[in-house]
Amino acid sequence: MESKLRYRKAMEALYLACIVISGLALVTITVVIPYGVFMRYVMNNAQSWPEPLAILLMVVFTFIGGAAVYRAGGHIAVQALLNAVSPRKKQALLYLVDLTMALTAGFMLVWGMQLVKATWNQVIAEFPVVSVGVNYLPLPIGGLITLLFIIEQVWLGPPPPDSIVYSDAQSDLE
Repeated sequence: MESKLRYRKAMEALYLACIVISGLALVTITVVIPYGVFMRYVMNNAQSWPEPLAILLMVVFTFIGGAAVYRAGGHIAVQALLNAVSPRKKQALLYLVDLTMALTAGFMLVWGMQLVKATWNQVIAEFPVVSVGVNYLPLPIGGLITLLFIIEQVWLGPPPPDSIVYSDAQSDLE
């Protein structure tokens, strides 16, 4: 029982980290892009780095934030179908969703690492000290985090209502 509690707490901390990282990425994008526009059109001094940085941060936001969305139960689900079937079939469909998500996360992890390895020795022109592989690193990391959240979901069930995952908006949907 203690191992379950430790895992749940670790997933809660990981979830919080995903939210913070995704939020920081999004805030940074909202600062960097206007800076690039200002420099180009007002100062007539185009900077080469804002757009590639924004792309890198969008990849971070997408894959790390996507893992958090899965844990929060914010992913797409067809409620009409789930409500139309018996509780037993509903549970089977929910496990099918988890299995499909696990396959997707596994794909992201395995093939994402292959992409990172294949591009590790290339550099980003605007950031010569940064490997192209770093740009793709959120893909396998997001896959791994999603797999950890899927394990939590299957092993322990959804996060408890007192978790930071739940918001007023989500409780209104249930």
